[in-house]
Formats: sequence, C-alpha cells, structure tokens
Amino acid sequence: MGFWPWTKTKQVKAAVNSPLYVRGRYDAAQTTPDNRKHWAAADGLSANAANLPHVRRVLRNRARYEVANNSYARGIVLTLANDTIGTGPSLQMLTGDDAVNALIEDAFNRWAEAINLADKLRTMRMARAESGECFILLVANPQVDSPVKLDLQLIEADQVATPYEAVGRRPKAEGVSASASGLQPTAFVDGIVFDSYGNPVLYHILKNHPGERGVFTDLKSDPIPAASVIHYYCTDRPGQSRGIPDITPALPLFAQLRRYTLAVVSAAESVANISILMKTNAPAGGEAAEVEPMTEMEFVPNMAVFTPEGWEPSQVKAEQPATTYEMFKREILNEIARCLNMPFNVAAGNSSGYNYASGRLDHQTYYKSIRVDQEQIGRIVLDHVLRAWFEEAVLIPNLLPPELKNTPFSELGHQWFWDGQEHVDPAKEANAQATRLASNTTTLAYEYARQGRDWEDELRQRAKEVALMNKLGLTVAQVTPSAAKPKTETNNDQNTSKRAA
Repeated sequence: MGFWPWTKTKQVKAAVNSPLYVRGRYDAAQTTPDNRKHWAAADGLSANAANLPHVRRVLRNRARYEVANNSYARGIVLTLANDTIGTGPSLQMLTGDDAVNALIEDAFNRWAEAINLADKLRTMRMARAESGECFILLVANPQVDSPVKLDLQLIEADQVATPYEAVGRRPKAEGVSASASGLQPTAFVDGIVFDSYGNPVLYHILKNHPGERGVFTDLKSDPIPAASVIHYYCTDRPGQSRGIPDITPALPLFAQLRRYTLAVVSAAESVANISILMKTNAPAGGEAAEVEPMTEMEFVPNMAVFTPEGWEPSQVKAEQPATTYEMFKREILNEIARCLNMPFNVAAGNSSGYNYASGRLDHQTYYKSIRVDQEQIGRIVLDHVLRAWFEEAVLIPNLLPPELKNTPFSELGHQWFWDGQEHVDPAKEANAQATRLASNTTTLAYEYARQGRDWEDELRQRAKEVALMNKLGLTVAQVTPSAAKPKTETNNDQNTSKRAA
C-alpha cells in the first residue's frame, strides 16, 4: 500500500528525536473508587473487534424482540422508515435532452413499480434500524413485469457470514477473477472478503438462513461478486465493516419502559382485586373476634353482611399509577428517540404539549437527519441500482434511444426526489414561500424539490391547465378557491417564537 509523502524525512526524524513532556490532565481519564464500576466495560477494541458476530447476533435478536413486542419500538421504527422513504424516490435525468430524459424516467419508473421498489426500500430502512444492516442482491427475475428483468432481493444480516469451511483459511475469490481491480483478497470480516485497500471483493451469502428450522447442518454459502451486492449500513467508526442496530443505545431503555409499565399495572391490579379490607385496632388477644390472618370473605351482592366483632371494613387506597408515571414515560421515550434524532411527539405520536413554534424547532433536527439518510440511500443504493438497470436497459431494443449504448453511465447526470415534509401551518409556509420567490432568494426548482416534486413536470402541468382554462373561457380567479384568512399567533406562540429567535 502506498502512502502520500506528506512530510519530509528530516522533519520526521527531528520530531522523533525531540523529547516530549505531557502535562495535560483530564478528569474523565482518572479512575477513582467512585467511577471504577461505571467505566469497567470500557475497552479499546477496534470497530470490527467490538462488533464480532456473536455480539451483533445478540443485539439483532434483542432489537427484533423489542420491535415485535413493544408498541413504541414498533411505531418508532415504522415511522422512521415511512418518513425516510415515503412513497418512494423519483428519478430526474439531467442529460440536457428533454426527450431522452423523459424516456429514461418513464422506463425506470415503470420498472420500479413492477418490482415494488418503494416497499423494498422501506423494508431495508427498517432492517437497518432493528438489525443494523441490510444486503441487497441484484438478480435476474424472469417474473418481473417489465422489459428489464433486474430485481432486488433483500438479504438479512444473519445470512451473510463466513462459511464454516473457510474459517481459519486464507480467503479465495472463488468465481471472481482476483477482483475487478486486480487486487488479491486478504481477509474475511464475517462473510465479506476485502482486498488490501479495504474494498469488498465478494460476499459469502448462506444458502439458508441460520434461523431456519431443519437447516442447521447445511449452512453452505455462495460467493457473490461485490458488484452484485449492495451493503446498506451506518458506519459509526473508521474501519467498521458491519452494522449494528440503530436502536442499540435504546434497548435497555425499552426494557425499563416495559418493566415499569407492567409493574404499575400489576400494583394497580393487586389493589383493585381487594374489594374490602377488614382491620381492627384491638391489640393481640384483645376484645376482638379471632380471625385467621389473610382469611378471605366472599360478599354477595344486595345482601346484609355482619363483620366479626371488633373488625371494621375499609378500602385499600390506590397508589398506582402515581402522578410521576406520565413524566417517567415521557422522559424515557424522549431519551429513546434521541439516538434516532427523532423528536418526542413523533416517537410518542402525541403533540398535546406542543405549539407551532416548538413543533417547528423540534422537527428541524429530525428532518435534517431524514435528508442525510435519503442522500446516503441515493448514493449507496439507488445509484448502484440505476447503473445496473441502465446497463441492461440499453441492450433492450426500442426501450431507450440507440445513442445511449455508447454513453458511459458516469456521464448521465441525474438526481433523486423524495416526498416533501408536510408543513405544520400550510398558510404560513405559503406566505413565506411567496416572499422568498418575490425577493429572489429561492427558485421554483428548490421550492418544488422541498415538496418532492419535479419543477419541470409541475410547470408543464400548469401550462396545460392554463391553456385549458383559456380554451374554456375561464380565468384564474374563477378556478382558484378563496383562501381562508390566516389565524393570528397566540401569545404562547409569539413568546415561543421570540425565545427561539
């Protein structure tokens, strides 16, 4: 491996020979009797060593269990996938030829509908949240109702693993000519073979899922070239090769939330099950009828019941749920959602404590995180898929213009549009949008892109509408509904806006 000569040799030798004295001191670096237990699990493992197969397996199993059994966990993961993917991405080609752009976009959109691309992307995003990663295998599916038979097969993280017969051996790029770059494979990282530069050469995908019943003795794998596999995960550390669930930091909190809720319900049920509690103020051996402790007495409705001598009936006072029950759940949910950059009202599905200004402030971080995820999906997943689709589509007669056969994919400019985020107050947003356009601080392309729409398509549609209105003798005012007068901000909204400013 070659390295760039950033420093001169003499400067390096001078730096090595000069004595160094460390005078810094950090409180967090000190180990004391008070913090010894807290930092006992801290280690210096590398990214791959910290995410060994058995560690990731435990995290996956626990995350899937919570998502399957915890309503909040299920809702958070599902909301995250829906907000990120929405109804699916839209392709806009930027070749400079409107006719060619329209042909490519129309053909790709019809293929995307045929393979249910949006559904697979939502499943992929959910898999990353609860399993840490998802593998997409590019396959030829003759059942696809499209001239292009390319299909996407989603593979769970469990199914990509180093085969037993290859453990402890030098990896071989079976079925691959040393790799496209001519580099020899050097190491396995749990099912992935890398070259000396860290590029994946091939993936070992087990023929059967390890959790499938009856296949524990037949866990053989197929080596798949890296060009046919898309690995979608979040890289938290340099050198990290496999992903861990997005909700990993929240798993203990989900457990606490469920335990606390069950404990409160159990305590409330225990008290509610006791209709009448008999008590006496008489001392032991005093003037009161002898009653065996914990004796139960069945009361018959509409009947007069006489209590034993010296005993008085009373009801147990219900102490659960306490007044802090709602506060505790709110704080736990807020902490759970923080690792996903999700505001509390989205995680809880409850905005009763929000006003307009605070809602906008909390959603800014969330929407920015969504845009980052969408950019990553477009760059890692969709661009790879579009390239594979284009390379097959140009070979099909009468599907794309013939001149595209000699056009490299890298020269085809394009971008992806996603669903826009609905505004809390559409009237205020429309007024702000009009102001930005009037002051030339924005463009129609940008404003339409924020809504997940193609500005060229929208303008063409608007031109058709105006032409039809002129043909029918209608004016814009006649077909435009009257806008309701926007409500003024309340004092609470104004004060919050001032604090935010």
